[in-house]
Amino acid sequence: GLMMTVYTLSHMAWLLVSGDKVNPVAGGVGLLFFLVVLTQFNDVAQYCWGKLFGRHKVTLSVSPKKTWEGLIGGVATTIVVASLFGPYLTPMDWRWSALAGGILGISGFLGDITMSAMKRDLGVKDTGGLIPGHGGILDRVDSLTYAAPVFVHFIRYFFYP
Repeated sequence: GLMMTVYTLSHMAWLLVSGDKVNPVAGGVGLLFFLVVLTQFNDVAQYCWGKLFGRHKVTLSVSPKKTWEGLIGGVATTIVVASLFGPYLTPMDWRWSALAGGILGISGFLGDITMSAMKRDLGVKDTGGLIPGHGGILDRVDSLTYAAPVFVHFIRYFFYP
């Protein structure tokens, strides 16, 4: 788990180092901010949508509180927020920003589920008690373990010169 976390999160350093080449708007900091804030926002949005409307469970054995309603509502909300703020923080227009928001929402969900499966295998519920009901530090960055590499390669493929 530690090796995977360090490797995947290290992709964020590339955004800071190389981001100025592709992002004249806000540089690498804008790309990193977009990635981290939207991924965390997506987690919160999925939680809120799931609490309000969640009825159908996605993965009972891995993460029993995750619902399809939370996933769909969170990703849709993240797409809207990404399309509004992306043009100010990234080299993307609102359409590319919306696509990036959808990709971040889905990849963040997959990272969360993957880390939950690893924790279940180890018999650990939360990786700490930083935020009541949300776990520790690793629980806050588990979605970034997939979202960071996916976003970096998305930027490299479509926007890197």
